[in-house]
Amino acid sequence: MIYDLVIIGAGVTGLASSMYAGRLNLKTLVLGMNSGNELPIGGVITLTEVVENYPGFIRLTGNELSENLRKHALDYKDKVEIKEELVIDIKKNGNCFSVITSKKKYFTKTILFATGTKWRKLPMKGALEFEKKGVTYCALCDAALYKNKIVAVIGGSDSAAKEALLLSEFAKKVYIIYRGEKIRPEPINDERIKKNKKIIVITKTNIKEIKGDKFVTHVILDNKFQGKNILKLDGVFGAIGSDPLSELAKKIGVKLNEKKEIIIDHKSSKTNVQGVFAAGDVVDTDFKQAITGVAKRVTAAHSAYNYINENNFICTTQDEHN
Repeated sequence: MIYDLVIIGAGVTGLASSMYAGRLNLKTLVLGMNSGNELPIGGVITLTEVVENYPGFIRLTGNELSENLRKHALDYKDKVEIKEELVIDIKKNGNCFSVITSKKKYFTKTILFATGTKWRKLPMKGALEFEKKGVTYCALCDAALYKNKIVAVIGGSDSAAKEALLLSEFAKKVYIIYRGEKIRPEPINDERIKKNKKIIVITKTNIKEIKGDKFVTHVILDNKFQGKNILKLDGVFGAIGSDPLSELAKKIGVKLNEKKEIIIDHKSSKTNVQGVFAAGDVVDTDFKQAITGVAKRVTAAHSAYNYINENNFICTTQDEHN
């Protein structure tokens, strides 16, 4: 079989694009498990406890949002398939492509990269040594393990604020440690942080080292807090941003910027390689949200539809009849 479109990445924006591709009668395959965070279908947003900024829903969980999109996509059951497989390679096959997973090889006329990002690991000494021993990157996954304990979130973004707020439901004290002058969450979360008596914000400070025995016991700060450079902690949660998962795109000649984001035509979501499209967190946009990614994925699916209809495809493969 030769697909019209293979979507690499099964987060909310990948699922949204498959829904729209199904509406356009494109035979579409979505391949998940390629996020670099070892996440299943639904992607990173499945680790978000509360989503409040997706139009049409006042409040729902990330799991609920991704599940709604998955069901909507599969409503086009004759056109859309979703498989939980790791993509390990992509090759040009004439004017088409072969997509190799850990299980099988697939053939397609077009590709849409929805690969997203992976969590940026904490850089200080001890971070790798104590990973999964007190150092973690997902509050929703691990917050319950820190009930009545003292933890810190490293970072100053809205994501860091959300992590701290969730952790405060379990931990007895939560520090937000940020190197900048002030944290920069969305206003609503900034107010929640200020009102939460469990959360203490420490700015203009870095962690020099994470220390412990079998598990994290304390960190060394580069500035004194309450007269000391040592801060006792049971857990350290990294929230310092993410890096785009663009290695597969680069391999087939797709151009990246200095941040390793995929460069696209923002009107069409086209890359520099014919038949290859991209959108979402992996591309060169400043504002990265589920809703903006979904919008761009719909654009990408429509551009793939136009590209297919404007070209005569001769897709041949040695494996198709074997």
